[in-house]
Amino acid sequence: MSNYIRPKVPGATVFCTVVLAQRGSALLVDYIDLLREAVAETKSNRPFQFDAWVVLPDHMHFVLTLPEGDSDLGARIGAMKARFTRKVKAMGRVGFHHTIGPGKVGYNPTLRRSQSKVRKGDGGIWQRRFWEHHIRNEDAFRAYVEYCHINPVKHGFVDRPEEWPYSTVHQRGM
Repeated sequence: MSNYIRPKVPGATVFCTVVLAQRGSALLVDYIDLLREAVAETKSNRPFQFDAWVVLPDHMHFVLTLPEGDSDLGARIGAMKARFTRKVKAMGRVGFHHTIGPGKVGYNPTLRRSQSKVRKGDGGIWQRRFWEHHIRNEDAFRAYVEYCHINPVKHGFVDRPEEWPYSTVHQRGM
């Protein structure tokens, strides 16, 4: 068990990566509308600002700014993940995995969760926890926003960031 303690910085701007448990899955883009709903509901209950956001088939990156006086990043990410999980399960998609690549699309009703995940009520869709890096200056901010927007190119999904439909690159006019 990790003893990592996340920084608690009110009003922080943070780069985050959140990943599905099943690498190679396309669940996030296949159910992008459910993910967007989960994020919108979370923002409604616990406000924050996306400075950049990109959703790839099995993970997402974002630069998020918390409100002044609020440092609870984990609650927001946990709520997004939980809401998306509930929405997918409500559609009867428990154990359902779309995977990318030839011959890798299908339903996996035998997906097993570890005893630890079962005990903690984990839905089995997401990797536990998330990766974050607090942004401390304008250069880092620009670099992480660019990282978000270039990521679909890096993974070979498109040739230019503007070609990827699940990105805030379109909102920024980049």
